[in-house]
Amino acid sequence: MADELCVGVIDSGCSAQQAQCLAGGRRFWLEQGTLCQGELQADALGHGGAVLERLLAQADGLSVKVAQVFDNRGVTSVLQVSAALLWLVEQDVSLVNLSLGLTQDRAVLRQACAVAVEAGVLLCASSPARGALVYPASYPGVLRITGDARCAPGQWSWLDTAQADFGAAVGEGAGPAGASLACAALSGQIAAYLREHRQATREQVLVYLREQATFIGPERRRGGHV
Repeated sequence: MADELCVGVIDSGCSAQQAQCLAGGRRFWLEQGTLCQGELQADALGHGGAVLERLLAQADGLSVKVAQVFDNRGVTSVLQVSAALLWLVEQDVSLVNLSLGLTQDRAVLRQACAVAVEAGVLLCASSPARGALVYPASYPGVLRITGDARCAPGQWSWLDTAQADFGAAVGEGAGPAGASLACAALSGQIAAYLREHRQATREQVLVYLREQATFIGPERRRGGHV
């Protein structure tokens, strides 16, 4: 259905149980430098399954399409991520969650993001709270999301820092995957909003996120406490 909200997730796949509820899926991998596409395989990392679970916790029953780009070592490439993103744009998704960060700026990924943004697709990408910039979070039009320890489940913060636009709950024991899970949580919350406001523009989504943020500004650390 054209009016049904559908979101995309680019990650390491999903669990067998989650796969039964997907609206669609495709795997992207490289063989001797050549891009290949095919059916989804089991999520060997568990990262994609955790990301999808966190996203759906905010928007139960959401229509989701998964693009699998990580192998069992947790390795991917800009070519795979770019192809996955363009495929999801072709699938008419309204939002794409990218709980990943690549260290190198590459024209092919920058262009894929530009195509998605121009098509009206909201891009949500994880970004570290500090350190070097990552991609695609640092590209124009992409919402940069990181973990914010102040946020309880269902809450988010409007950070507006050099590293991130928004922060969200990371959950207990998230460890290094904190920004990934925070990104998924906020993507789910945005999807829930879009499901109720199907004609909302990107700017309207941003206004909603800013006005409804539980915290404004970055975390302040004093005396060893947050």
